[in-house]
Amino acid sequence: MTTTPGPRRAVSTDELKRAWLAVQSGQFRSGSHLRRATSRRPGTSTPDVVWEPTEPVLPVIGCHGGAGATTVAVAVATAAGAARVIECATATASGLAAAPTAELGHTGTGWSQGRRDRVLLERITANVTGPQDVPRPTEPTRPVGLNVLDVSWELGQLLVGSCWLADQVRRVPVVIAVTSATVPGLRRLEGVLALLDDHDVADVVAGVVGPRRGRWPRGVAASVGRRTRELDRCGRLVDVPTDTGLAARGLDSQPLPPALLSAAATLLRLAQADTHEKDLPS
Repeated sequence: MTTTPGPRRAVSTDELKRAWLAVQSGQFRSGSHLRRATSRRPGTSTPDVVWEPTEPVLPVIGCHGGAGATTVAVAVATAAGAARVIECATATASGLAAAPTAELGHTGTGWSQGRRDRVLLERITANVTGPQDVPRPTEPTRPVGLNVLDVSWELGQLLVGSCWLADQVRRVPVVIAVTSATVPGLRRLEGVLALLDDHDVADVVAGVVGPRRGRWPRGVAASVGRRTRELDRCGRLVDVPTDTGLAARGLDSQPLPPALLSAAATLLRLAQADTHEKDLPS
């Protein structure tokens, strides 16, 4: 005798939502296997995710969104010659997507590579939720003399965590901080300098994107904080001129403006001088 199955229980909206979240979090995979979700605490990374490059590392920190840190990072790498820019931003926030003159493809380890003259450009291929999820950089496919890290994350968030990116920022002798010549931008620069000082992290060279200091509005000049004034007194506060064409179209494959490259060369020279001082025997 054939039995006809009774009507199935209606599935509620809440149950559907819970099932969808379970799939998204990785609890279910293809087949009949049920796996326990393996989530990491925010600000942590697995112990084996370390990065020990043989080349020097120079982090570039944007003091606020839209400060121009990615553009400055590319300009510094261009001034260095054979160098690599490693952009640590999530894929949807990348500023390097249009920057290569030639695409080199995906590495298979979470990075997309491109070339821009003698500079190797690397950007993340997936969306990541925090610096602890940034994949470890690959071995360069061509000789480079400098790794320029486009940090891409808010510094306070980065320094309280434990990951290879935070480790590099803590260990390097010098970082470049980039901000805008505005009242909020200079306040953010002062905050970044205070954070680095509180964590006993690195010396700083700062680039301020905008008009030269002699042309700053009075309110902008008056907003310069104590630590920023000290940087200026030591000759470590560099004017980075804006370019209307670059500002309008964004970072693309066209050559960078000569004035920007000149400022980047100054930032690099100051950073290298500081690195060499720390490398001298005591």
